[in-house]
Amino acid sequence: MTVDVTNAAGGRPVRYTDATLAARAARVLRDNDTGAVITAAPRLYPHMWSWDAAFISIGLARLDVQRAIAELDTLFAAQWRNGMVPHIVFTENDAYFPGPDRWGTDAAPDGPRNVRTSGICQPPVHAIAVQRVLEIARRSSPNDRIDAERFARRIWPALYAWHRWLVEYRTPGSSGLVAIVHGWESGMDNSPRWDVPYDAVHPGAALPPYVRKDVRVVGDASERPTDREYDRYLWLIEEMRRAGYDQRKVVENSSFLVGDVFITALFAISCDVLIELGTEFGQPAEQVADLVDWAAKARAAVAGSCHSVSGMARDRDLRTSRWLDTQTIAGFSPLLCGGAPDDVQLRLLSLLDSDRWCGHPDLLAPVPPSVSPMRPGFNPRQYWRGPQWPVVVWVFSWAFERRGWHDRARKLRDGGIRLTDDGAFGEYYEPFTGEPLGSADQSWTAAVVLDWLCSE
Repeated sequence: MTVDVTNAAGGRPVRYTDATLAARAARVLRDNDTGAVITAAPRLYPHMWSWDAAFISIGLARLDVQRAIAELDTLFAAQWRNGMVPHIVFTENDAYFPGPDRWGTDAAPDGPRNVRTSGICQPPVHAIAVQRVLEIARRSSPNDRIDAERFARRIWPALYAWHRWLVEYRTPGSSGLVAIVHGWESGMDNSPRWDVPYDAVHPGAALPPYVRKDVRVVGDASERPTDREYDRYLWLIEEMRRAGYDQRKVVENSSFLVGDVFITALFAISCDVLIELGTEFGQPAEQVADLVDWAAKARAAVAGSCHSVSGMARDRDLRTSRWLDTQTIAGFSPLLCGGAPDDVQLRLLSLLDSDRWCGHPDLLAPVPPSVSPMRPGFNPRQYWRGPQWPVVVWVFSWAFERRGWHDRARKLRDGGIRLTDDGAFGEYYEPFTGEPLGSADQSWTAAVVLDWLCSE
């Protein structure tokens, strides 16, 4: 059964009941399953993306715990020998650019063998996914519980190595923030967070020519990053190739080096989760102690980035040693991991509730957009410059639940379901009309919606 609701502003044709929405979400995950991986989206993203796979595994666990475990196993089979989890694991599909030949990681000394990957990473949310799969399995069946516990114990060393890589190679300087060498590593590719540091990236004449494929799939180029942005994205890849993917050289020479406060907050929480899993499953005490230290330092770095007036957390341009004051959803990072003074957190909660963010009167669903609608440069249709992203809503809802803010977590969950109840499972959404944008049938959107619905 469906309930017909027409949105005069944007024309959302239907709202599905929870049961029907859950069935549609499950179908998306099954349709996007190649048998080896769940592709991020059937047309635009025909490969495995790192943090997509983490969220996808959570939704999969609601359907098949074994399939969820297999998805994470496939991702970590592509882990680099130095510990990095690459942001893309390529399938045989060649309908995406930049593909493996452009990345040129086949000769990288630390790269995996028998699988092709990109040469950068994405946010470290995988421990969160493992714990969530374990929680779901324990409520599913005795066999699922046994299998998930074995999996959690088995994958823990790989997760620890991944976190150690972030500490060893991506915490340069004194800020304590986890650094990124490409905006794609943040997961928020063209966010205004990166405008200033990207201005310092000057593509050279040696940039090989290229033809984009994303705009042909999406159709409306205004929803995607510009060609000028893509020139910079690809030039950074050229810099990494020239460094031979030697991680120390990459950090030393990259034109783009930014302390990412959102990743740092996720790293702190993920360390906390790994501590819990490591303690439960008897992992080495010295490695658990490392995680305790890393979590504390990351949490302190997030708190230390907060603006003295607004309270919003800030990224730091490590090339110029300057704070980046662009206010985006990442500014609420202290609410994810804690650690900031109580008055700062209260200020941030009040701001999140205000008409600058979730309380804006014209939002279809009261969940945070990627940029405040009241900020200059807000674009309700362009990728990370204004649209709402269900997966980010899930992250905040999950973190709020973990922190004991149950009412806030429920409101975000309900708002996320309202945003996606047209059943299109868009990559992101226009905040005022609820129009799905980017790619349709996006796997991680379907996965988090399924998790929300099954949690009710």
